[in-house]
Amino acid sequence: MSNAFAPSPFEDIEDEFDLDMGYADPDGPVPTEGAIESHPVADDRAPLRFSAPVSAAPAGPSAYPAGEATQVPAVSDFNPVGDLVAGAAAAFSPPALGAHAAEVSVPRIAIHVFAERQDTLASAERAGQDRRLSRATTQIRVGGVAAAIEAYRHEPTPPLIIVECLKDPQTLLWEVDQLAEVCDAGTKVVIIGATNDILLFRELMRRGVSEYLVAPIQPLQLISAIGGLFADPAQPFVGRSIAFVGARGGAGASSVAHNTAYAMSERIGANTVIVDYDLPFGTAGLDFNQDPLNGVADALSQPDRLDPVLLDRMMVRCTDKLSLFAAPATLDTDWDVSPEAFEEVTTQIRSTAPFVILDLPHLWSSWMRRTLIAADEVVVVATPDLASLRNAKNMIDLIKQGRPNDAPPRLVLNQVGVPGRPEIPAKEFGNALGVHPSLIIPFDAKVFGAAANNGQMILDAGAKSKAAEAFQTLAQIVSRRELPQLAAPKGKAAARSMLSGLFRKKT
Repeated sequence: MSNAFAPSPFEDIEDEFDLDMGYADPDGPVPTEGAIESHPVADDRAPLRFSAPVSAAPAGPSAYPAGEATQVPAVSDFNPVGDLVAGAAAAFSPPALGAHAAEVSVPRIAIHVFAERQDTLASAERAGQDRRLSRATTQIRVGGVAAAIEAYRHEPTPPLIIVECLKDPQTLLWEVDQLAEVCDAGTKVVIIGATNDILLFRELMRRGVSEYLVAPIQPLQLISAIGGLFADPAQPFVGRSIAFVGARGGAGASSVAHNTAYAMSERIGANTVIVDYDLPFGTAGLDFNQDPLNGVADALSQPDRLDPVLLDRMMVRCTDKLSLFAAPATLDTDWDVSPEAFEEVTTQIRSTAPFVILDLPHLWSSWMRRTLIAADEVVVVATPDLASLRNAKNMIDLIKQGRPNDAPPRLVLNQVGVPGRPEIPAKEFGNALGVHPSLIIPFDAKVFGAAANNGQMILDAGAKSKAAEAFQTLAQIVSRRELPQLAAPKGKAAARSMLSGLFRKKT
């Protein structure tokens, strides 16, 4: 590897390592027991070795006084810039990590993993099977830094190398220097180690290592770390995609999707886009009393030309915060669209709003499978009958298999309580699937019929109905947001949502 490296951005680290806080040079004399050998600094210090520089350094005096042991969080989304500057090394909670991983998008790159621990090998394998790494090619090998050095003496290095080394910090730094000698320019390196020490972390960053994780690691930690390295600053915003699919025809998945999206936009106040992918029979235009433009069909026919201006022209704005990509609802075309076109259109639309509701038809094809597995959240809508039970089980089992690191799909039981119809009890339905219903929507022929015929949503046609309350609840669940609190009358405490404890953001 060429040694034309940029100077290290961590200028303040010299002072700390001058105070005997560094790690011993493996090639130098062995320190006596109880003594700490300082790492060479100033003119002799190690250069920035890898091609993944740290973008900034802590300014001013170090936030970590010499002689004080400080722990670095053993999580993948640790920010070496923001957290060190703030002097905060607090670990992130699992929900925050999961939310961060949900936004990860990894390009088509090769990733090589060299792991020593069995649990690290297992986590890397599960991460490689994750939907967020579906475009990347992951190769997992047994062995640590030494195995990586031997491999890259005879082959070029990929864009990303993840190497585990469970040895002491002194040996780890020496092995990292050896690895740098066989790495090609542009390679990013993630180190998995056993020492939870801020000084080791700083030394690795000074050498150009992209990230340092402390074993044991979880799949989502690894996914978040990889996604953070390849995030595109030009496209920082990605909305959450929520896919609604019916377990059988007539289950009401489209109605549930549209009413939930309307509740998210009107009650929660979140900008939301509905995408009706049922090209021949979509009802989004009818439900919102809009002319069924060829928005989705036009987008699918030219996915490579989509940009924010063109997307805005294709959308129909139903309200200030709700937009619609309507289906053409015509049988004049066979609609033979490639799975890649659906994937590209969904990706482009996700850049337009915080929430994208995917209204999926009741059919099965390769693009349906890919769309369900790629969505950030899946809602399966079923009715309490045997056909729905069988189909819902098949769907949920397949989605679980394709999304091993995600929460299982949500189950919504719709049309519950039809007079005179034998039904499977909700508890037995959930037990058979291993997924208990997130919501049960009662059958209300009068309210639903009036809303459908008038092109209205349930919140407008029957604002005080149980169905309207159910859609508001489901909107809170899938958006992970609370309904805005109304001002309380004078002399009375403000009313609080029953779900406020569930959706309150932790500080």
